[in-house]
Formats: sequence, C-alpha cells, structure tokens
Amino acid sequence: MNIEELRLYCLSKPETTESFPFDDTTLVFKVCGKMFALVDLEGPLNINLKCDPEKAVELREHHSSVVPGYHMNKRYWNTVMIDETVDDRLIREWIDHSFDEVVKKLPKRERERLGVSDL
Repeated sequence: MNIEELRLYCLSKPETTESFPFDDTTLVFKVCGKMFALVDLEGPLNINLKCDPEKAVELREHHSSVVPGYHMNKRYWNTVMIDETVDDRLIREWIDHSFDEVVKKLPKRERERLGVSDL
C-alpha cells in the first residue's frame, strides 16, 4: 500500500476530512472533527491508528511492524510501519477499527447521522 492508496481509503470513510493541523508533513484524518489516523509524509511510510487497548497490545505482540503510537497515548494508539510484512487487507481492517473506535465515542446524534448508531 502506498501513500495515495492509504489516503484514498481513509477518505472513503463517511464524513472524513484531511488536514495538516500540526505541521506541513503530518497528514491527519478526522471523522466529525476527531482524529482516527495520522500519516507522516517524511521518511518511511507509517500510520498512527487508534485502537482498543487490549487489541493494541495483541497487535504489537503478533506483528513486528506494529509498535506503540509515536507521539501518541500508547494505550490507545499504534504506529503501523507500512512495509512488505503487513498485508494491505490488514491495514484496511486496522483503519476500519480505528475509525470505529472514534465513531463509537461520538454523541448519539453524530453516530446516527453517520448511520452507525450501534457500534
């Protein structure tokens, strides 16, 4: 998966926006104003994704390319190094999980507007 495929997949999620709120190289994807993915556009391709705390530890234990979230709350965020060791299908699943983790914390009216009132 390259940066453009990653970007397009994130943007395919409902109500997703992209911006550079921190600097000129950190691309942030948000749903209803809440971050669910961050990509550093400099250096090796990696993505920070929100994650259920138990699942976050499990992914780190089973995938060498998944580490605690760089510059993030390491309980809830993982950094995934996008390389040949991680299948694109898994990356999409983890993006979906991150999106869902953020959406389930949104107010009920926002979840209903997204069509996902019961995550």
